[in-house]
Amino acid sequence: MRVFEYVLTGVFFALGVRSLVHWLRRPFESRRPRDVTLYALWIFSRAGLWFAVSGVFVISASITETGRAFRDEWSRYSWYILVPLVLAAVQAITAYLLGLGGEDEAA
Repeated sequence: MRVFEYVLTGVFFALGVRSLVHWLRRPFESRRPRDVTLYALWIFSRAGLWFAVSGVFVISASITETGRAFRDEWSRYSWYILVPLVLAAVQAITAYLLGLGGEDEAA
């Protein structure tokens, strides 16, 4: 079972690296500090979400118990659910704010 978890860890980690590289290479038109900051937050929350999912499998692979003991050990890491939730929320909020655009600087 651990091999499967380590494979999934590697897959999600690789997807995080790919996402980070892909989005950092894309040109971003706006030079407004607000937009650049939001875009950077969006990129890192997007890639971070892949890394957070990878972390779930790292935690799962690190637990040696089975059955009820496995569930009890997992309960120690119940706080970790907040990591992907916060990253997903940051990604959604920054995407929404970037989509709103802004007033032209010339206006």
